[in-house]
Amino acid sequence: MHHVLLFTAAILLVLLPSATPDIASDRAALLGLRSAVGGRVLLWDLSSRTPCSWPGVICSADNSSVVELHLPGMGLSGQLPPNTISNMTNLQTLSLRYNALSGPLPADMFTSLISLRNLYLQHNFFNGQIPDSLFSLTSLVRVNLAENNFSGPISPSFNNLTRLGTLYLQGNHFSGPIPDLNLPALVQFDVSNNNLTGEIPNGLSRKPKSSFAGNSLCGSPLNSCGNAKPKKKLSGGAIAGIIIGSVLGFLLILLLLFCLCRVLAGKRSRSKDEGVVKERELEIPREKTVESGGEKDVTSSSFAAAMGAKEKEKGEANLIGGGKKGLVFLGKTGWKFDLEDLLRASAEVLGKGTFGTAYKAVLESGLAVAVKRLRDVNMGEKEFREKMEEIGRMDHENLVPLWAYHYNREEKLLVYDYLPMGSLSALLHGNKGAGRTPLNWETRASIALGAAKGISYLHSQGSTISHGNIKSSNILLTKSYEARVSDFGLLRLASCATPNRVAGYRVTGSNRSSKSLSES
Repeated sequence: MHHVLLFTAAILLVLLPSATPDIASDRAALLGLRSAVGGRVLLWDLSSRTPCSWPGVICSADNSSVVELHLPGMGLSGQLPPNTISNMTNLQTLSLRYNALSGPLPADMFTSLISLRNLYLQHNFFNGQIPDSLFSLTSLVRVNLAENNFSGPISPSFNNLTRLGTLYLQGNHFSGPIPDLNLPALVQFDVSNNNLTGEIPNGLSRKPKSSFAGNSLCGSPLNSCGNAKPKKKLSGGAIAGIIIGSVLGFLLILLLLFCLCRVLAGKRSRSKDEGVVKERELEIPREKTVESGGEKDVTSSSFAAAMGAKEKEKGEANLIGGGKKGLVFLGKTGWKFDLEDLLRASAEVLGKGTFGTAYKAVLESGLAVAVKRLRDVNMGEKEFREKMEEIGRMDHENLVPLWAYHYNREEKLLVYDYLPMGSLSALLHGNKGAGRTPLNWETRASIALGAAKGISYLHSQGSTISHGNIKSSNILLTKSYEARVSDFGLLRLASCATPNRVAGYRVTGSNRSSKSLSES
């Protein structure tokens, strides 16, 4: 009887603690994995004695072992260490897909995972060959190793996995022929975009063509391997015909180029002859200017004509040049032109706004600038200069910078960058035709954010530089659809006699600031 009790006690000492080492071993394996590839991204409670409450970890019903590990898209990076995953002997599902894991799989990774059914390692940077230990896991049902850098031949040992229903190996560097796979349960199969060669085995001939694309394979469901027709050598007459045709085609191209050059040369000659006439043509729309209580029509083809008539009437001397009455540049623009160059430039109306008319001016050098011709601005030169210098100091990537200005009693011009994409308003509402491509929401959100950054910067510079006229026509766009806020700082230039002409959006408190500006 005494011997029976001793034997029973020994059995209990061996069997009772068996559940504890399993979960403890799994916990140690998970900590080793975390330390190697996910120390900063796997936010597990390390003070917990059991890993069953950790995100991505699923334990058995009695919490005695880890049966599933799901860590997709967690930002894991680095190489899987040995003696970690292989120690979780009751693991049934392993999902490490969509991470940045790299290097070869550990040789012992699958040695003890006899219960593994689902393996998801797609979209990582694993390389090397598939460990042989994988082919001993006869319980495997799904294997997805797609979009990695695995290489070498596809092992015929896949035939050991008789329960396999899904095998995805696409997007790797596997080479050589496809082995003759006899897997009765295989439904989903894809080896596309590898370096495979040879004939597709008969057992896989009923799979879709897309499963084999991007390789050098033949046979059903692709083209038959025996259908390659022998290439016929070209006869001497065919070769001569090809040469003659090529020469004639080359001569025809030369003739077309010659004719094109003649046409372009003729156009340039006519353009030079018409240059003087074009300076007198009417390109700028008709505007009305109030002088001494009466109205006078001013029409012009360029800034020279538009301004020159007024200067003659007013007797202004030295209008053109770099002196007091010329262009005043702000900051480091890199531009080299004076008012005379600007007045000779061709002008194209971009639109009429709250503070005046905007033109596109193309200088003789080819440089295109935007020029705003202010109206109803009754301000002394010193005050105007101070205001322009204040606006010129505004430096932000989401603002249209003011590069230069011109001041005299009758004409006040502002020179900006020319943005060929135009305004947000024109982009949203200007073209309602069938060919119009609407802005997607991502682009709209990016434009709104850029405009908000520009306006926020203005508000950070103090109340004297606030916009006061925010609207979609004052949001200009670059070729990459980046927002640029224009017309900022011009509110104080508005005539006190027309305080209500600003029709844009005003933030809370701007009415008060506008009133104080009008009274100043």
